[in-house]
Amino acid sequence: MEQTKRIYSQIAVVVGVILVFASYFIGVSAGKNSFDADIPENIQDVEKGKETQVDFSPFWKAWNVLNEKFVNTSNSTTTKKVDDQARLWGAIEGLAASYGDPYTVFFPPVESERFEDEISGNFEGVGMEIALRDGFITVVSPLKNTPAYKAGVLAGDKVIKIDNTTTANMSVEDAVGHIRGEKGTKVKLTITREDEDDFIEIEVTRDVINIPTIDTELKKGVFIIKLYNFSAVSPELFRGALREFAQSGTNKLVLDLRGNPGGYLEAAVDMASWFLPSGKIIVREDFGGKRDEVLHRSRGYNVFSDAVKMVILIDGGSASASEILAGALSENGIAKLVGAKSFGKGSVQELVKLTPETSLKVTIAKWLTPEGHSISDGGLTPDIEVKRTAEEFKSGKDPQLDKALEILNASL
Repeated sequence: MEQTKRIYSQIAVVVGVILVFASYFIGVSAGKNSFDADIPENIQDVEKGKETQVDFSPFWKAWNVLNEKFVNTSNSTTTKKVDDQARLWGAIEGLAASYGDPYTVFFPPVESERFEDEISGNFEGVGMEIALRDGFITVVSPLKNTPAYKAGVLAGDKVIKIDNTTTANMSVEDAVGHIRGEKGTKVKLTITREDEDDFIEIEVTRDVINIPTIDTELKKGVFIIKLYNFSAVSPELFRGALREFAQSGTNKLVLDLRGNPGGYLEAAVDMASWFLPSGKIIVREDFGGKRDEVLHRSRGYNVFSDAVKMVILIDGGSASASEILAGALSENGIAKLVGAKSFGKGSVQELVKLTPETSLKVTIAKWLTPEGHSISDGGLTPDIEVKRTAEEFKSGKDPQLDKALEILNASL
């Protein structure tokens, strides 16, 4: 695997999180073998050749105090001994957490291997993407026809317990570790749901997760493209769906991005380019002043911009690349947004190898819409808000799609 990977969002059941920690790690590993040795008050930044202004002496004092005084009072024979290496990983993990960003996280060896399996799409689990939102492990979206979807898990559900383990203060990675498992085994999720007063317990049987990509249908004179993710193959499949649309005899199109947790930026840019002239801004990549803003522009396929009448459906499960595509076509006047507010996952992560077995995932930029609105700041607000209740979802009723069809058929 490459030393550094750009990850624009997640395709599978995980929402990623990363961080860069070179100078601190060098400072620790380059220290003297004896941690009781005198440590300078300031640690030199090896890469930049100058001293930092941080006094590291409290860290080393805490390290030595723990060495000298800590006594394990647990009677459990399974309690593992914390060695120096494990304490170093814990220190890096704490440093990453101090940024307060749920997407900036350290992966020690086991978690690093698990994360790399997930981004390659090789996993067994329940088939839902989760993220940390307002301090809760939250379902971004259950993937269609996966165990979570069939069991009734909905976008926006907050997972309070996994089996008998509370998720309070649990990271996304820890939650994923508890939820994932071998095909055929079961996991019990205790959730809270908007408009429900009581806790809901849902038992899900794990399976191999095959991620769906795209569905099409013609309904009431409107062509509907349902896109489930932005994978490497999505642009080609989307091109095929647009070919079907062109041959359908209608100029009315619904792009359904509900429950789509995102995927690759390049896929979103390619799809938007079918509707926008060359050079039109699709999304802005803002690095917080650490480097110049990058503008991602249309490639100018521009086959449908003048002829199509278009509605994009979004909801709380529409995240990342979904929000990029919807925001670009909305703000460039191509499509109206119908449904509920999107998730608001508008950040860019980079995966950095610290050692061959460990990784650091760090948020390095944020996505802005063409007009400069931060996607992370509350997501996208639909032009026409239409709610869909859990009861309507279970019964197959779809007032959001109905509204989209009504708008397009009224625009003749």
